[in-house]
Amino acid sequence: MSAKKKIYAIINPKSGTSSKQNLPHKIAETFDAHRFDVHIFITGYAGHGSEIARQAIKDKVDYVIAVGGDGTVNEVARTLVNSQTALGIIPLGSGNGLARDLNISTDAKKAMGIILDENIISIDYGMVNDRIFFCTCGVGFDAEVAAMSSGKKSRGSFMYIKNMLETFIRQKPETYEIICPEGTIKDKAFVVTCANASQYGYNAHIAPHADIQDGMMNIAILKPLSILEVPQTSLQLFTKKIDENNKMIELITNEVTIKREQEGMMHIDGDPVEMGKEIHVKIIPQGLKVLVPANPQKKHPLDPQEVLMRIADTFF
Repeated sequence: MSAKKKIYAIINPKSGTSSKQNLPHKIAETFDAHRFDVHIFITGYAGHGSEIARQAIKDKVDYVIAVGGDGTVNEVARTLVNSQTALGIIPLGSGNGLARDLNISTDAKKAMGIILDENIISIDYGMVNDRIFFCTCGVGFDAEVAAMSSGKKSRGSFMYIKNMLETFIRQKPETYEIICPEGTIKDKAFVVTCANASQYGYNAHIAPHADIQDGMMNIAILKPLSILEVPQTSLQLFTKKIDENNKMIELITNEVTIKREQEGMMHIDGDPVEMGKEIHVKIIPQGLKVLVPANPQKKHPLDPQEVLMRIADTFF
């Protein structure tokens, strides 16, 4: 008889969008005690999830399950990079960028079923200066939206669309110099996003063809837009067709330096961070083990009419 797999489940009671009151019981009930030795932890303060994950590595735990929103998932994932411990995700946030990109269900019961299947892959992660990211980082418009959205109690796709419009009205595109082994571009840009995964979260795909396992990142450079181009660009973002926009330039590389005119805001997996004039980004291949669906269902973008109706309902 094979040894039981050891699991640490880390639940952040304050993160995400739904109640987690019954989750410890559901987790204990779902994972067969004959197959798994499950330990459940409730985080009590900032950084507690990282501490538990570090201890899990020392204890040679097989799987660490992050239960909560993007902040919780990223905190645990950053701690597990370059270890033999695999990350499981029960996504309970609003954006769920990494989970969505990996086809992990946002339904807690289905997400637990994925972990039970024990299908492990290795994915890439990125380093921006000395910080780790998994999905995207960038400067320009999306960084300003992240700063505006940070700390808001009400979160969701409608909130982000509203913040996008407000930010668009006041934002002035900067000139960026983007230097990578494949060449250099210097121009004004509305957005410069380094995408290890295809999306920000919320099914908003800034780099539809980015592959989180290919050792590369897709750099999406969106040139300044007029107000009349915003509806079409928003639609393309949610229907995985932003690469068809004639204002979009895409580079594929594993390392890049972004130089800008002044220090300011950037986002790292949606979190706003102050950075200097020069930003260095590189991809670390196959650096994190993750439990994912063995037979993922094909992703379907939002219906264009549905996206237009959401935008209309939000603004008008």
